[in-house]
Amino acid sequence: MNLVGNWNYPTTIRFGAGRISELGKTCLDLGLQAPLLVTDPGLASLPMVASVMERCRKDGLKIGIFSNVKANPVEANVTEGVDAYRAGGHDGVIAFGGGSGLDVGKAIALMVGQDRPLWDFEDVGDWWTRANADGIAKIVAVPTTAGTGSEVGRASVITKEDTHEKKIVFHPRMMPSVVIADPELTVGLPAKLTAATGMDALAHNLEAFCAPGWHPMAAGIAVEGMRLIKDWLARAVSDGANIEARAQMLVASSMGATAFQRGLGAVHALSHPLGGLYDAHHGTLNAILMPYVLKANRPAIEDRIVYLARCLDVPKGFDGVLDWLVRLRAETAMPHTLKEIGIGDNRLAEIGVAATKDPSAGGNPIQFTAEEYAEIARKAVAGEL
Repeated sequence: MNLVGNWNYPTTIRFGAGRISELGKTCLDLGLQAPLLVTDPGLASLPMVASVMERCRKDGLKIGIFSNVKANPVEANVTEGVDAYRAGGHDGVIAFGGGSGLDVGKAIALMVGQDRPLWDFEDVGDWWTRANADGIAKIVAVPTTAGTGSEVGRASVITKEDTHEKKIVFHPRMMPSVVIADPELTVGLPAKLTAATGMDALAHNLEAFCAPGWHPMAAGIAVEGMRLIKDWLARAVSDGANIEARAQMLVASSMGATAFQRGLGAVHALSHPLGGLYDAHHGTLNAILMPYVLKANRPAIEDRIVYLARCLDVPKGFDGVLDWLVRLRAETAMPHTLKEIGIGDNRLAEIGVAATKDPSAGGNPIQFTAEEYAEIARKAVAGEL
């Protein structure tokens, strides 16, 4: 199958192996002469990034790099990136990497033209209208993992260090102008991260599908995203050089982030505070939590999941989908419990309260109380499915 294409939904996407070679021309076509490439320190140390930088310079760009980005990004990463942008005289952002590099890159692009603090643009009501929209820099996004789908999103998840809260910063113009989705850039991702990021993509698609809002286009995208993950995630984990598996997962990741316009839910409502408190990997948390949340939501979603089972060719309806999730988690060597990643039951009440306040909670099919969220987390700690 020839997995190459130019798409314009939900933004301009240039998809296919080797298309990173188009990065310099893409920037120039957008009017960018001196972009700042924002990535994480691990990627910044790899020959891949050095090669990208060299190619962009040959294309005539005055490109710089900023890589002080934590795995769970914090406000200081954004602030330092804005300082680097201004000091280097940059005129746009290349957000390059997994969720952290993409989110910080987009947040830097937002903040370079603002005179208000970052948290004034949290995704609450119409707070995004506070921003000077004309001051937001253009963004080219280059994903190197198949997980968050942040390359096609209009928001960034940033941790507020003093409270350990993960907050969503939003503006419509944070949507990248162009995405270069090159599956070759994901080939070197270790199996463990391939699995964790793939499970993040699955959580996005699954929660979007289960959300109660009416958005048939997003629901349809979510079903196809889950089908791709069912067919290709385990193959991408077991054979990281399988370029077709990598490409299909990269598509499924973007589909998940497109679909969750419909909403997320209790998986993310719990994983956000858990990630903020324990600095745990977001995708791993989602992988652990998904079956427990699915079971808790069963009274409200059984009919939808029975339909999903037919779409995915999974026997035994709801129970079959639940069993498939658990099997996929085991097949990709993801942990079954929070206890396995060092999270105990000593802060469950706090986590339950935080989950009710998380924006993702509003998209869950059941509006759980803090006590109910704490009980779901307790079961995830103990492995009581």
